[in-house]
Amino acid sequence: MAASSQLSEYLFGWFRKTPVPARRALLASCFGWMLDSFDVMLYALVLAHLMRDLSMSKPTAGLLGSLTLLASAFGGMIFGVVADRLGRTVALRASILIYSVFTFMCGLSQNVFQLGLFRVFLGLGMGGEWASGAALVSEYFPSEHRGKALGFMQSFWAVGYALAALVTAVVLPRLGWRAVFFVGILPALLVFWIRSKVEEPELWKKSRSAVAPPASGGETDPQPMDSSRQSPEGKEKLVRPNSSPKRQSALISEQLLRVTLAVTLMNALTMFAWWGFNLWLPAYLSMSPDQGGIGLGPGAMSGLIIFMQAGMWLGYISFGFISDRLGRKRSYVGFLLIASVFMLFYSQARHPLLLLFLGPFVAFFGTGYFTGFGALTAEIYPTSVRATAQGITYNTGRIVSAAAPFVVGSLAQTRGFGFSFVVIAAAFLTAALFWAGIPETAGRTLD
Repeated sequence: MAASSQLSEYLFGWFRKTPVPARRALLASCFGWMLDSFDVMLYALVLAHLMRDLSMSKPTAGLLGSLTLLASAFGGMIFGVVADRLGRTVALRASILIYSVFTFMCGLSQNVFQLGLFRVFLGLGMGGEWASGAALVSEYFPSEHRGKALGFMQSFWAVGYALAALVTAVVLPRLGWRAVFFVGILPALLVFWIRSKVEEPELWKKSRSAVAPPASGGETDPQPMDSSRQSPEGKEKLVRPNSSPKRQSALISEQLLRVTLAVTLMNALTMFAWWGFNLWLPAYLSMSPDQGGIGLGPGAMSGLIIFMQAGMWLGYISFGFISDRLGRKRSYVGFLLIASVFMLFYSQARHPLLLLFLGPFVAFFGTGYFTGFGALTAEIYPTSVRATAQGITYNTGRIVSAAAPFVVGSLAQTRGFGFSFVVIAAAFLTAALFWAGIPETAGRTLD
């Protein structure tokens, strides 16, 4: 009984002790991210049917997925700036509204061009949600709980993916793929709750006051911290660049350039692997064997995807605790290396039961590390440019990774899905190597 109480306190005590405004901010970001996943992954879940009804080849279907990711990259950058200038909750509400409306519009598509156009606008909202939500959560939670809070937020992507699979299993066989997209308008209702209940974090408010032009001889932002100085705990401190009229210069300062490039490229490869695999996985499971797939019906395919999300959810949740305990670098590298191995196994599996067994492990290690990216970038960059920096590093990586759906679709067309999944395993492995240029940031207090 005592052990159970201690476990409950360890897992949930940090949340129970959190002030109400921070809880609401976390829940808003969680549900925004969940519904983002729900809307975005509907495309993957009905892709086999879209390809048949709209006469799309695998490369064309992959290209539409790539366009969505490319748009989401620009959306993340745009909404990162909006979040820094106008507020985290303003950007969060706008992004949710955009991706909800254009998911609904996808159901009205009469041809590939219309579908592609609606997916581009959906992508803008999709990219904006992460940048604003991650900054909101990071600034409400202290360093000792930031990894857990962002892990909790990130885990709702798996919930949204599973919910999308459930809706697809129920709606698709009865009403068709258009009705599946129509359900995507429902997340827009969340905007009203966020507007009335969620406050801007004090850290952002103070940052905005600090960068406002003073009446005369005002103070500048804090001076940079030299990277050679150590914290009382002995942890290395990154250089903090001065704020200037062009605050985004923090991203390209001499001290941070190497780290920013390494973080961006590492993230690009992880996102290439994730989107290349997950956007095509439902279609791979649904397509007939003569098309290179497994040949499962909508119910069996959705069931396998839902079971897989259990592993994904556990990966998200556990990574926050693991990275707070072991550090960002060690946790990230470990997950990526193991993901590479499991992806190799998955690339050779064909029997549905073996895929069912491997799926949660692939999802656990091949997704859980995303929890750490928000904490890592929050701990690298100062408040005045944090959301902008997170939006740029995350979404520049997304620009590079936008090629993944097209590349995997093209390889699947010419070499088969098995070969495509081997390429994804190589992307996981290469991403781990880029951590040689990224410092440990766990335990740092946000300025």
